[in-house]
Order: sequence, then structure tokens, then C-alpha cells
Amino acid sequence: MITAVDTSVLIDVFAADPTFGHVSLKAVSQCTLEGSLVATDIVWAELGAVFPGAADAAAALAALGVDFNPVDRAAAEAAGDAWRTYRARGGSRSRL
Repeated sequence: MITAVDTSVLIDVFAADPTFGHVSLKAVSQCTLEGSLVATDIVWAELGAVFPGAADAAAALAALGVDFNPVDRAAAEAAGDAWRTYRARGGSRSRL
């Protein structure tokens, strides 16, 4: 199984968030037992801003076993469709 990991989960892990860090690390660890982890280009960019430099972010992701996996057009369009459905069904989050 391939698991795409979100920026917020990775920040929880890397910053050792006192509330969610342990839970996020446990989830990431479980996912690595079940297959591989990937981060999209968007996640990669968001994490790059959190670390002192891009190389630091890449090294941290590599240490967790997270591979780079850019979003292609079909995936982006599918995400937009899913988001539209979520919002139409009353989903309260305002950002993807």
C-alpha cells in the first residue's frame, strides 16, 4: 500500500508536537509497516518552508522513508472533484 502523508502530520512529527506528535508518529510508523510513504510536491514545498533549507527538509523526509511524488493533472482534478463533493455534502472546512 502507498500512503500519501499530509504536511500537518509531518510537522507534528518533526516538531514533536506535544498534543499530536506521538499519535502522528505512530500513524506514520504503522503506514511504513504496510507499505511506502509519499509526499506530494505541495507537501514538499510546505515542509521546505518549515526547515532552514530544502536539503534539510529532504533529509528529514528521507529519514522517515518519505518519497517525493508530484501530483499530476488527473490526480489534481480528482482531488478537486472530491473536494467539491465534500463541500456540497455540507463539509465545513473551507480549504483543501
